[in-house]
Amino acid sequence: MFKFLKGVVGGSGTGLKDLPYNIGDPYPSAWGSWTHFRGTSKDDGSPVSIFSLSGSNAQDGHLAAGRNGVKRLRTVRHPNILSFLHSTEAETTDGSASKVTIYMVTEPVMPLSEKIKELGLEGTQRDEYYAWGLHQVAKAVSFLNNDCKLVHGNVCMASVVVTPTLDWKLHAFDVLSEFDGNNEASSGQMLQYAWLIGSQYKPMELVKSDLAVIRKSPAWAIDSWGLGCLIYEIFSGLKLVKTEELRNTASIPKSLLPDYQRLLSSMPSRRLNTSKLIENSEYFQNKLVDTIHFMEILSLKDSVEKDTFFRKLPVLAEQLPRQIVLKKLLPLLASALEFGSAAAPALTALLKMGSWLSTEEFNAKLLPTIVKLFASNDRAIRTGLLQHIDQFGESLSSQTVDEQVYPHIATGFSDTSAFLRELTLKSMLVLAPKLSQRTISGSLLKHLSKLQVDEEPAIRTNTTILLGNIAGYLNEGTRKRVLINAFTVRALRDTFSPARGAGIMALCATSGYYDSTEIATRILPNVVVLTIDPDSDVRSKSFQAVDQFLQLLKQNNEKEISGDTTAAGLNIPSLPGNASLLGWAMSSLTLKGKPSEHASSAPVSSNAPLAATSSDSISVENAPTMAPVRVSSSFDLTENHATESPTSTDGWGEVENGIHDEDETEKDGWDELEPLEEPKPSPALANIQAAQKRPVSQPTQTKPPSSRSTARPAKDDDDLWGSIAAPAPRTVSKPLNLKASGTVDDDDPWAAIAAPAPMTRAKPLSAGRGRGSKPAAPKLGAQRINRTSSTGM
Repeated sequence: MFKFLKGVVGGSGTGLKDLPYNIGDPYPSAWGSWTHFRGTSKDDGSPVSIFSLSGSNAQDGHLAAGRNGVKRLRTVRHPNILSFLHSTEAETTDGSASKVTIYMVTEPVMPLSEKIKELGLEGTQRDEYYAWGLHQVAKAVSFLNNDCKLVHGNVCMASVVVTPTLDWKLHAFDVLSEFDGNNEASSGQMLQYAWLIGSQYKPMELVKSDLAVIRKSPAWAIDSWGLGCLIYEIFSGLKLVKTEELRNTASIPKSLLPDYQRLLSSMPSRRLNTSKLIENSEYFQNKLVDTIHFMEILSLKDSVEKDTFFRKLPVLAEQLPRQIVLKKLLPLLASALEFGSAAAPALTALLKMGSWLSTEEFNAKLLPTIVKLFASNDRAIRTGLLQHIDQFGESLSSQTVDEQVYPHIATGFSDTSAFLRELTLKSMLVLAPKLSQRTISGSLLKHLSKLQVDEEPAIRTNTTILLGNIAGYLNEGTRKRVLINAFTVRALRDTFSPARGAGIMALCATSGYYDSTEIATRILPNVVVLTIDPDSDVRSKSFQAVDQFLQLLKQNNEKEISGDTTAAGLNIPSLPGNASLLGWAMSSLTLKGKPSEHASSAPVSSNAPLAATSSDSISVENAPTMAPVRVSSSFDLTENHATESPTSTDGWGEVENGIHDEDETEKDGWDELEPLEEPKPSPALANIQAAQKRPVSQPTQTKPPSSRSTARPAKDDDDLWGSIAAPAPRTVSKPLNLKASGTVDDDDPWAAIAAPAPMTRAKPLSAGRGRGSKPAAPKLGAQRINRTSSTGM
């Protein structure tokens, strides 16, 4: 039983070797006979403060008072009273002499005198901080006197310590005792350790040890006097040496002077109660005190008050002492946001304050809170995080982004709010470099595929821009599968002209990822058609892109001629005019009306290849010598190669293979025109080329030249078409002109073939599109006659 009581009163440990803390360097000052050390926990290295008090034997009066202080500090809990963690006693023997030491561990604090020197505040900021500190100490004293009926007995600068968040806390409870003015028997035990108090801090009744007067006085009388001594010491910057020095009020602020004088009244009964000091003093009504007080009772405020406060806070924070904002307000704000008591506007103030921290402090103090906020269901907080992600995105680790941040952000891709979808999209510019390939291929690209057909034109445009920006973070296989499909099949055919322009710029910016075949067969044919786009900006960009890609092909050709077979010259950077390609388009919120209102140029942009090819067919039939058929050849080549691109799970391959589904719903005025296969000469030329391998069939082909011209679309001829991709545009017009005259086949069939035999096996556009009824149907009879005569030969 005795050992148990000794453990409760004397400490919670068994000795110094069992103390789970490391003792560090001491501070230069501490209250009474105590020594104040810095310390750390052996478990996690967290900082603590360790106080030690030594005595020559267990019956030493200082040790008895120290045990009283440890017991009181352990049992009295208040936000403005030092927090107790652990205590123990250790006895050491040096020869015949023994020494007993009490160790008390608390939260990490620093003596007030040392912290004031460290902060070095001056003027208004100093007065505001002192007001906040005195406000906290006054609340602690009022709690002891009015709520607990306890007397501290020695309130002074030495009994006040400061936490890392710059809060002032009261400690030094060695003299603490109960106060009971109605019980004369208890007055004999009151303040039994008062002999530890310096005479300069004692009021007159305590100097005289007049317990009867003390008992008849209010419970706050002695501590109100001590609070007056504290006010003198902090404003004068000097330690109180004599009681008479309290009369020197030159350093006391005028707004505090009346209350200071009442605290030091010579009559105990007239001294100001500390609770009244907190409530009525004009000195405590300043910006810093009001701001911190509002934050501490934030959960009691309504939404309107919170919203108003947090909107003013960024400006207000600039007027407050910077160190107090960072060490006190910022942790309060972060905690309020993390636990949901703060409104979304608080995020702006949090990030502004966080910008004043060093990189190391930001990562340690603020980043964990921000990561947790991404899991918030509050759409306003998610919006605020995405709007300011450029301020902290670089500080996030790749693992944190991939595992904790992206899964929550990804929900914004499918949000019903267009503004949030757009912010989510733009945030990927910062976060994509930190995502794993698995996340990019398995999730991000699927979301971007959907956003590229979003109802908001600006979102579609920005999706293309984003793809151009993050192309370097995709692996080679993904780039091959995604980029050309996304930029040509979707972006270049978008009904929104800025989206088409973004597609062109994205192709230019990523030109180093394409080989010669892709440029010649899939990119250039789609870009060339935009040189006649209704939008002048799109036309300008398309001409620039054509020049760039042709330059790439020329350089590749030169290298092949010179025998350099290495890089094919495709690592050339984009042209200077496209250097600024990857800026975002306008916000979707600036676009008024439905997306359909922005589709004025739809016939040219979304189905320009189909429209142009049909138009050229007519021109060839009516005027055989017209050059536009060259464009037709290029377009046919584009479509044929588009169908050869591999399908993918992210949606771009599927879109390319199924793009013809959109043609049936197009009302662009081109549906009445003759189909593409009617006027094309390539099948006839191919038929001639095949016939040259069978000499016996040549005389028959020359007999009915006129019927042949009307029987070109025969079924066998169609098969021959299927084996030929569109010939090179530079020589197509010559054989067409010869064919139109009706004499080419008889004179010199091979002279009509200027280009080498194509190597592709793509089907013609008209064969795979299914554009409804075809005017060529009535000519089927002629086709059969032509086939029979040819076979008979």
